[in-house]
Amino acid sequence: MFGKKAAIGLVVLLALGMTAKSEVKIGFEVSFTEPQAHYAEVEMNIAGISKDFIDVKMPVWAPGSYLIREFSKGVEGFKATSAGKALRVEKVRKNIWRIYSAKAAQVKVNYRVYAFEISVRTAFIDASHAFLSSTGIFMYPDGYLKSPSTVKVIPYSGWTKVSTGLEPVSGSAFTYRASDFDILFDSPIEVGTQDVFDFMASGVKHEVAMYGGGNYDKEKLKVDMAKVIEQETAMYGENPNKHYTFIVHNYATGGGGLEHLNSTVLGASRNQYTTERGYNGFLELVAHEYHHLWNVKRLRPVALGPFDYDNENYTANLWIAEGFTAYYENKFMLRAGFINSDNFVTRMGDAVAGVENTIGAKVQSASAASYDAWIKQYRPNENSGNTSVSYYTKGEVIGLLMDLEIAHATKGTKSLDDVMKAMYLQCKTLKRGYTDAEFKAMVEKISGISFATFYEKYVNGVQPADYTTYLGYAGVQVNNANAGKSIPYLGVASKKTEGKIMITSVARNSAAWVDGINVNDEIISINDVPVEAAIERMPVITGSKVGDVLKVTLKRDGTTRDFKVTLKASPNIKLVSQIDPNATDAQKAVLKRWMGI
Repeated sequence: MFGKKAAIGLVVLLALGMTAKSEVKIGFEVSFTEPQAHYAEVEMNIAGISKDFIDVKMPVWAPGSYLIREFSKGVEGFKATSAGKALRVEKVRKNIWRIYSAKAAQVKVNYRVYAFEISVRTAFIDASHAFLSSTGIFMYPDGYLKSPSTVKVIPYSGWTKVSTGLEPVSGSAFTYRASDFDILFDSPIEVGTQDVFDFMASGVKHEVAMYGGGNYDKEKLKVDMAKVIEQETAMYGENPNKHYTFIVHNYATGGGGLEHLNSTVLGASRNQYTTERGYNGFLELVAHEYHHLWNVKRLRPVALGPFDYDNENYTANLWIAEGFTAYYENKFMLRAGFINSDNFVTRMGDAVAGVENTIGAKVQSASAASYDAWIKQYRPNENSGNTSVSYYTKGEVIGLLMDLEIAHATKGTKSLDDVMKAMYLQCKTLKRGYTDAEFKAMVEKISGISFATFYEKYVNGVQPADYTTYLGYAGVQVNNANAGKSIPYLGVASKKTEGKIMITSVARNSAAWVDGINVNDEIISINDVPVEAAIERMPVITGSKVGDVLKVTLKRDGTTRDFKVTLKASPNIKLVSQIDPNATDAQKAVLKRWMGI
């Protein structure tokens, strides 16, 4: 029998345990003594963990970027002390340092991080600024991911600003708090002299931190970024943030973005803002990364949180998480008024053609591409185009087809918008991510039809998109401009390196593939015409006919050789899309619901 005294004793023990856990305090101080050499100095103070040893760990990857990046490779000079006395430290795993703390009440950890990789997902420090991508800077005590922490930033001399989505600590300059390590690891920090401006959109304050200068117009950006944000918020019915931070890195050439819970990091070209193409390209990036507030960060595959920071986190649903986000950036640009309906349908045709012209799309499914992201998406090689497809591009096309199928099945009363909103609310209610079966079930519930065959063909299979049928639902006519043409095609991609034209890829079943041209061959001439630039555009090829035999002279491993290559026809399609002015009322209803304008 479990007696009353025993019960009281258990309650006391539990209370003491809870108190002890609540007294755990973890604080960081980041400073920069040699930013020109790309270093950050990190001091980590741990209090309230009374154990024989403490394992301190650094993440091996950054959520949102599905590649093991081994951030611990940048760590130097790891040491630990207590009350001024050195503690023994042992490296027990590639990303784990074991501190033999002997139940010390307080432990201080010091280490340096070398940060010199420019990207939106990796830390970078130089004399002008510090970008702290948190998974590559901060560590955590094993077993204490749910513990709160504070971060104090000590800017280098002349640096005056810190931009981050973390909550500031009142009364302490450049000091921030995170309720747990998932929040800390999801909150990048920009330190320097960045140009900062803000605006309100959807009832939320948005801060923009511009590093690197540029020809941007702040007042114009305030208005136009707000338009995109308001369209996205309108679709989901609510904005989940109290404040949001855009960290924008402007370089001579830049691109890419990485989403976070209440912030994002964007890469941009500093002189892109004054051309329509460049400006709209930036707004598309804003639309994409901001949409991740819902799709990925909250409406997410069940595998993507809580995170395992030591290992890969596998999901077969990145075609939804990233592919649908790529699809919706176009819809939001349309709804915000930055492109028109004709631009939109042209983009959709181009998206379909891009996937259909990817040979690997006939080999790898969208779900397989998602699952294999860790070994393929970020590690492409010379044969990747023949064996794989991007879950971004394939997911974008699946989003298009699914959207049109839902709108058609419901006679223009529902669309993929309704599915996304319903799944967002479901994840919010259940406080967890969705399974593949749950997402499919919601699609079927909203549309009222089975999507079993759809999934078999397009999600888990590699069947080409029936784009004429699907776009036809909305009264969009699509024609292949290459239909009936016999376009000569060698089937290679090349790059000029140190004055040499080198083969970088060979398309499966192309003339080059069949007749033995290899990657890393140096192309000297074709029919004795010197090769000096893009091979496929050479008159000796464009002026030939399918079936013609060409002499290709190349150098392989220092030896010059001649190959006879029989030209084959290009398999690529070129789609021309336009809205039918004579569309039926049913088609117009689908078109209206699909575009949302």
